[in-house]
Amino acid sequence: MFSHNEEELIEWGRRLGSLLQEQDVLILTGDLGAGKTTFTKGLARGLGIKQMIKSPTYTIVREYEGRLPLYHLDVYRIGEDPDSIDLDDFLFGEGITVIEWGELLEGSLPDDYLKLTILKKADGRELVFESKGRRSQELLEELKHG
Repeated sequence: MFSHNEEELIEWGRRLGSLLQEQDVLILTGDLGAGKTTFTKGLARGLGIKQMIKSPTYTIVREYEGRLPLYHLDVYRIGEDPDSIDLDDFLFGEGITVIEWGELLEGSLPDDYLKLTILKKADGRELVFESKGRRSQELLEELKHG
C-alpha cells in the first residue's frame, strides 16, 4: 500500500479505524517523521474521535474517546522496559491500543496484533502491514479488499 501525501496517509488510517474492534492492537514503526502520528490521526477519525491527536512522545500515553476508546502510546522513551508502564490496562482494556515504536516491546505484546511499518520514499510513504494472529489477518484482508 502507498500514500503520496498526508491526506492519503490519514485516509488509510481512517479506513483501518472504521474496522477496529475492542482490544485490537496496532504497532506503528518507522523513522522519526515517517508519519506514525499522522496515520493515528486518520485512525482516530475512523473511530469517530473529534479531539486533536498529538504525539504522546513526552507523556507516553494519550487517551481519546470515540466509538471506542483509543489508547495512543509512544514507548520510545521507555526503551525495552515495559514494566515502567502497565501495558495490560491498555492491551486488555475496552478500547484500541496504538503503540508507536512498539517493536521495542515485542516480548510483552499480545499474541495477536497488526504491525505497520511506514517507510519514507521520495514520492510518499510505503505502508507495509504484517499480521500477527487471526484477528489481525482478518483486519488486513478487510483493509485490502473492503
